[in-house]
Amino acid sequence: MTPFAAELIGTSLVLLIGTSVNANVSLKGTFGHEGGWMVGATGWALAVFVGVVVAGPISGAHLNPAVTIGLASAGKFPWSQVPMFVLAQMVGATLGSIITWSMYKDHFDATREQPETILGVFCTAPAIKHYPRNFISEAIGAFVLVYVIFHFQGAEVSIYSKQATTPIGMGSLGAIPVAFLVWGLGLSLGGATGNAISPARDMGPRFAHTVLPIKGKGGSNWSYSPVPVFGSIAGAVAAAMLYLHMG
Repeated sequence: MTPFAAELIGTSLVLLIGTSVNANVSLKGTFGHEGGWMVGATGWALAVFVGVVVAGPISGAHLNPAVTIGLASAGKFPWSQVPMFVLAQMVGATLGSIITWSMYKDHFDATREQPETILGVFCTAPAIKHYPRNFISEAIGAFVLVYVIFHFQGAEVSIYSKQATTPIGMGSLGAIPVAFLVWGLGLSLGGATGNAISPARDMGPRFAHTVLPIKGKGGSNWSYSPVPVFGSIAGAVAAAMLYLHMG
């Protein structure tokens, strides 16, 4: 498996499981209906666990453009490979959320009178709309994610380094620790904006929502999308700069 394929499949699995737990909790007629925030946060953490298990040995399991850009900003990943990784992550995120829709289609149809609930299965939105603070929320979440990755053992090697033995990314933490990290972020920092902390996690499913023939779906709220996209990138770059200057 190539790094491109690993990132595509790994990110697809993350979004399949993540958006499916959203569907299970939010859509009418599911066994998990109204399961609550704890179920959602736990499901997303385990989704990342699955993605890391699959992609970690091959690509380092970035699974997130903010992670890729953060590593490149710190000189630990070649900028020439960033477009390939980001493309794989975006395509994977879109595919994973499309599969979720195909699986839960009957439940989407049953929820057709609630367009905001349908959109919430796919992408994030602020609990209280205030774009500057929403941006800060996403930046803080991505900062913590990437800063922890930098400090984990193995973060000094690069998949393209002559001395490398292990590719870096979220996979450098190990699947179980990174799942706990994402779980903690969701439970603590996720309450304000849903904690996308990844451009792919927001844009891929939002694009799927736009193109899929979902009954009663309403608009895709693209006006909000720059907040999780650029907020998460800003947080990742800030983590890289702090790590370079202070370790």
